[in-house]
Amino acid sequence: MIFFRVSYKFLKNTIRIQNNVRSFSSTNHQAMRFVQYRDGCDRGLGIQLNCGKSIVSLNGADPTIPVDMVSFLHSEYSIDRIEKIVKEKKKVLQLNQVELLPCITKPDKVICVGLNYKGHCDEQNKPYPKEPFFFSKFPSTIIGPNDAVKHSSKSKALDWEVEMAVVIGNTCKNVSVDDAYKYVFGYTIAQDISARDWQKTRNNGQWLIAKSMDTFCPLGSVLVHKNEIPDPHSLQIKCSINGVMKQNGSTEELIHRVDKLVSFLSNLITLLPGDIILTGTPSGVGVFREPKEFLKIGDVIESEISCIGKMENPVIADE
Repeated sequence: MIFFRVSYKFLKNTIRIQNNVRSFSSTNHQAMRFVQYRDGCDRGLGIQLNCGKSIVSLNGADPTIPVDMVSFLHSEYSIDRIEKIVKEKKKVLQLNQVELLPCITKPDKVICVGLNYKGHCDEQNKPYPKEPFFFSKFPSTIIGPNDAVKHSSKSKALDWEVEMAVVIGNTCKNVSVDDAYKYVFGYTIAQDISARDWQKTRNNGQWLIAKSMDTFCPLGSVLVHKNEIPDPHSLQIKCSINGVMKQNGSTEELIHRVDKLVSFLSNLITLLPGDIILTGTPSGVGVFREPKEFLKIGDVIESEISCIGKMENPVIADE
């Protein structure tokens, strides 16, 4: 079961095209909470309502709206139209009628930032990086907020890393720090599951396999529009294993903030709508504890970020 805090009033929005960037005007500075779901054999895109207990189906009201978030972000959608659908509530689904999926599936890129929390650097006695440090995960690692993390028999050192994830809303290339937020659509919660033995001593020191085994990127069900979170650097971020708190930090600790990360990356690669940036993890991961702690089959990983939501992923054997 997943619980979400909702602060919800509808956007008074229009879409304006400025330098090929879709921008939003809002009088309320509150935003929609997008979800992907499965209703029987059908997939859909919706807006979460009623403290997460119900979902307004966008596709149920307008079949021309894409059923997945990445396609929606690539389309010339109208927030005015979305607002109207939500107000009309032509098709409302109860949470117990549907399966919540990860809020983004099949993005072009999943980019991660290493050593980006002060506490995480401190716990391993490393200096704060002067420039962002990036690595990647395969998009195929993404699983849903209730899905199981598969514990590979090839690793004896599976670890947790709760992270705030940024989702790109517009094609982004060579943007300044001042303009970076124009290209952000919203935020969700993620786990950067890591095979520490592969990260440290296998694959010639390259991190890709350690970070990209199957199911190694649990992703939250709700994509919260940026208008609801005007400052993403003031959120509590927590991770518990079997109900025991392991990580308890704040995004205020970020060394390189969201606008800098987006700008820095965009000056090296083109970011596309739906691309995900995992912004780093606070202190408290298993590998730097004394004694070291690693995930076991049967464990339950609980991840939570204030204003965004919570997810719960069991750990099972990879058969």
